[in-house]
This record gives sequence, C-alpha cells and structure tokens, in this order.
Amino acid sequence: MFSQERAFTDWQLTGFGSAPAFLFETIESTHKLMKAMASNGEIAPGTLFVADSQSNGHGRHERTWDSPAGKNLYFNILIPLEGIPANRFAQITQVAALTFAETFNNIHSAIQDSAQFANVNAVDKCATPTNANRAKPEIVTAPKITVKWPNDILFGKSKFCGILAEIVYTRTHQSGTTSENAPRPALNMGIGINVNSDPEDYAHLNRAVTTLKAIFGRTINREILLQQLIGNLERAIGQFKAFGIRPWVAAWKRMDQFIGARGTIVVNNRCTDQNRETGEGAIKKSGTIIDMQDDGSLLFKCDDGTIETVISADLEI
Repeated sequence: MFSQERAFTDWQLTGFGSAPAFLFETIESTHKLMKAMASNGEIAPGTLFVADSQSNGHGRHERTWDSPAGKNLYFNILIPLEGIPANRFAQITQVAALTFAETFNNIHSAIQDSAQFANVNAVDKCATPTNANRAKPEIVTAPKITVKWPNDILFGKSKFCGILAEIVYTRTHQSGTTSENAPRPALNMGIGINVNSDPEDYAHLNRAVTTLKAIFGRTINREILLQQLIGNLERAIGQFKAFGIRPWVAAWKRMDQFIGARGTIVVNNRCTDQNRETGEGAIKKSGTIIDMQDDGSLLFKCDDGTIETVISADLEI
C-alpha cells in the first residue's frame, strides 16, 4: 500500500469481472465520457475508467472537484444492475460509501496498530529493574473515518471522498429480439478521492477538506489502493444483491457520527457551488437527524416539529 508507485500508464487494473479498465492521463471528466459511451453501447457494464487528472471534474449538482495530476484518484465504474429492483438502485451509493470507508479504516487501523506496537516494544526493550514497572505508553484511539448521509466519507468533519452516480441506459448492437436489444439500466458511479494531495491545496474551497496522506501520515500507492477498492466494491454489491440494504444500514449506523446531531437538509436538484445559498428552488430545513431507516432513507425532525422521511437531499452539519 505504501510502496513506490508505478507510472500511471503502467497500472494493472480491471473492472468488475472480466470487464476492461481504461486509463486516461488527462480527460475532461471520466463521468461524462462514461455516460456518453455507455449510452452509445460502446462499453459494457463493469467497465472501469481511471484518470490521472481531469480538466472539468465535478461532484453532485455540478460542484467542482479539483483534479490535479499525479496525486489523487478519479474513476468511474459502470455497475450492472441485473437482479436489483429499480427502487433499490439509489442504495448502491450507500453500499459503496460504507465499503470504501471500511477499506480506509482497515488501512488506518493497521497503521495505528503498527505504530503502537513499535512504541510499546521499544519501552519493553529499554526496561531495567528500576523502570520496568513504569506505565506503558498510553494507547490513544485515533479518530475514525466515518460516513455521512447520503454517501459522504469523512475524517472528523473533513471530507476527502465523494461519490456521484446516475442511471444510464446502455445499448447493445447484437442481433436478437427487440427485448434483448432494448436499452438496459446501469449505474454510472464516479468517485473522487483526495489521496496524496495536501489539505492546504483546498483552502480556496472554504470548507473542511482533508486527504488520505494527511490522515495516514504517509504517501499511498494509488494503484494498489484502487485495486482494493474495486475488488471490495464488487464483492459488496454481490452481497447487496443477495441480502438487500438492511445489513448495510446496521453497519452504517455504527459508522455515522451524526445520528442525533443538528443538521440542515438541502433539497435543490439545481444546486451548485455558485447558487448553493440562493439558487432557485432551493429548500433548506434545519432540525435534528433522528435515524437512518431500513430502506436507507433519513428520518429527520424539523425545527417546526414535523418529522420527514428524506430520500434524496444534501445534509449539512
């Protein structure tokens, strides 16, 4: 995970199953290209796009996602939806967020355990009859990587990973019946992860942002990290198909630091960086986050006393 990284063009990657991976040294947006190519039947579900840099990377509602070269991960995976009911499509982003957060936490925990073992072992080696009974170094539990509804991944209150997803209809050009050639839905999921950049690189955004390098205290091999993330996500979606969202909700609640906290839900499909506060159609309601329900929706108590079930919105803390 922390070995010297190979040149980007030499990365060895695959999508889901036997689907291919395409590497782009620079591109406008992996998300836009995947949407266009999937809609035209040029790529199959499971395909992976990875960029070393993007000139027009963006997150939800067209918000800018800074995408410098040689530092971070910007990728899209075209997730097949066979066997998943349409009313569960949106839950896949929550499965992805939780899967990625658990992957990051496992890496973080391994680093912390290694450091604590080294510290304790060093004291043991230095023990003498006069200091052998001294207290061992205090083991401090490090802050954990957590999730925030609907699909944000945070360290403390600082975001470092974002997920953007939309349904696309893939076309096939094979001979067959009309139903076989009818467009089929797939999920175009884009992920941006601040890996080896520095938090100071995002000072101009005026919001809490961090990076894995800052969290782990060392530079990460992006290729190995991405291999882990794609493999874990493919297994997780297989489990989701088999068992639904409920087991994931239970895990989410253990990793969500904001249940019971104050927050504001923002509903505005046209909300961007520029019009977030005053954009036409923006609806903002403040209140208390009560719970995440079994279907992945948010139970939210507004300040006027009403309780709302929120299926799609942004959540500000």
